[in-house]
Amino acid sequence: MSAIEIAEIIEQISQEIEVDSNGHGKASIKATARLAGVSDMAIIKALESANLEPSKLAQMLMRQGFNAANLTEWRTLGIPDIAIAIILDYYAHEAGRYCTKQARLVCRAFNTIGVRAWIQDLTGWVKPPTVQQPQSPIEIILQNAQNLVAIAQQLFEQDCRQRELEQAILAQQNLNQQLQYRLKAVEVEQDRVNTPCGHKYSVVGFANLQGLEISVKEAGTKGRKASALCRKQGIEIERIHDPRFGKVGLYPESVLIEVFSTGQN
Repeated sequence: MSAIEIAEIIEQISQEIEVDSNGHGKASIKATARLAGVSDMAIIKALESANLEPSKLAQMLMRQGFNAANLTEWRTLGIPDIAIAIILDYYAHEAGRYCTKQARLVCRAFNTIGVRAWIQDLTGWVKPPTVQQPQSPIEIILQNAQNLVAIAQQLFEQDCRQRELEQAILAQQNLNQQLQYRLKAVEVEQDRVNTPCGHKYSVVGFANLQGLEISVKEAGTKGRKASALCRKQGIEIERIHDPRFGKVGLYPESVLIEVFSTGQN
């Protein structure tokens, strides 16, 4: 028997095959017999034997969870797709001298997709969309509670992230402050190395820096004292141009502090 002949048989029995709303297929005894290549009576006798002395086919069906009542009612209700697969396998491999080439060919064809899928495809069955059942009041309360828990969890995680960010910012600010202190210390040390005697000022400039008023005469007096201290300490006196005095000396801060102290006045 060729594949074309099997296709013709399937076309002939298509009206005796149906699928329920759950996608479960079934076929009449006649359609099942045509697929297996046996007579209707052969299958009927096998099914009816379940009530007395089960045949080998009936035993195979019952081992798969079907009972005698199921096998009996198939004569009027049709054979379910799972049982059809068992019947085809029986006549393809287990029926001994009653095995048929057609059953083997059909089994081989069905093995790739399964009998149920084949019946669904043959009948054009499409799985209906799932209709969502309305929620009960308890389910609504539980759903709302779950939503609140989820929101609370999100807020908690957001708060934790905010705290971590604030701590990171504070740590960075502390680090920046420490770096500023260190930089200032380095600048002070560098200034100390570069100017071991302190910064140099003129007498008038130092007085202005200290917020003191000083006369020309007093400035001259303090300038001479500062010059004397510098010579005594071996400090070179720098001279700069001044529009009022022509040339004035620049003295180390330490010398000027000593000159301006009470003891030097």
